[in-house]
Amino acid sequence: MAKLIINQEKVGNIKELISICPFGALEEKDNKLQINAACKMCKLCVKKGPQGAIEYVEEAVEAVDKDKWKGIAVYVDHIDGVIHPVTYELIGKARELAKKINHPVYAIMMGHHIGSQCEELLHYEVDKVFVYDKEELDRFKMEPYTKAFEDFVENIKPTAILMGATPVGRQLAPRLAARLKTGLTADCTILDINENTDLVQIRPAFGGNIMAQILTPNHRPQMATVRYKVMDAPERKDAAQGEIIRCNIDSKELASKVSVLDIIAKEKEQFIEASEVLVVAGRGIKKEEDLAMLKELAELLGGQIACTRPVMEAGWLEAKRQVGLSGRTVRPKLIITCGVSGSVQFTAGMNNSEQIIAINKDENAPIFKAAHYCLVGDLYDIIPNLISQIKAGKTVSA
Repeated sequence: MAKLIINQEKVGNIKELISICPFGALEEKDNKLQINAACKMCKLCVKKGPQGAIEYVEEAVEAVDKDKWKGIAVYVDHIDGVIHPVTYELIGKARELAKKINHPVYAIMMGHHIGSQCEELLHYEVDKVFVYDKEELDRFKMEPYTKAFEDFVENIKPTAILMGATPVGRQLAPRLAARLKTGLTADCTILDINENTDLVQIRPAFGGNIMAQILTPNHRPQMATVRYKVMDAPERKDAAQGEIIRCNIDSKELASKVSVLDIIAKEKEQFIEASEVLVVAGRGIKKEEDLAMLKELAELLGGQIACTRPVMEAGWLEAKRQVGLSGRTVRPKLIITCGVSGSVQFTAGMNNSEQIIAINKDENAPIFKAAHYCLVGDLYDIIPNLISQIKAGKTVSA
């Protein structure tokens, strides 16, 4: 970490020094120069200001003993014992990472009466499953779950923790990271690990303009969340292998200020993540009424309509139909993009689809780099023609 130190006796003309900063981070208070939260650490004030008036100081960071931290841990996300599929995807990635550094793979599961579910995890080559089975953990509540997780980290010391970017994971991960005073990277699209056990966490940043590579070299554990459908789930093994470890924690430690009075189940609906065929509407769609032909195409193929962020922001389709890192991550067998330019934020949410067909009249559109089949042309010509051919084919076969 670095900081700027002001030597007030060397400042001289305060207003002249304030004018140097392009971000308005320097200000005068009580006849003294101060630095506010707008500072970007560009160091212009250090270079162009009076000699010694402002100093840039690198603070020494205490190095962590990485040898004391061992294992890749996966949080088992579940509701009433029904394990979320993202857990298996993360176990597969954890095995891949652990193999590179010769570390074990752990799973941590919290709940009540979850014995059989813990046994199921052993069919995915988890070395150890750490189980906190307490009545206080029956339903997800922030304080007791964080405390149990903290107890696991203090006793086992995993070098990295992977969590699903689910409603529970998005709440629990930052709370735990703050408690442990460590780093957390959300919505990672790629994970790798160095020989020194530093977890390489990669995700789009600055509106998708760059792929940020994030490391946590001076803190442990390292934490990352990953969306469902981003990683590959391993195959279930017939034979169970590994060890289940029952963890004990005092019930007093699991006290909560929140009580769950009732749980009302939502009506079941088919989300775009579960659809095998998607037809995606992009900025190339001229008006809301034109979505009808895309819906017709989706229905003919037994799929659903989806969209990019501009279409969702226009209010033409619901947010739950948006594909991309700011929407949903999908992996259908077939995805047809219609008038989609193909920003990094969008492609990161669908580039693992089995077959990608892109329709765009701009032959240089970025989406063509991710597509398996590229159709250069006006979607208003291509889509109706495609619908006609599908209908004709169904009529012949009938």
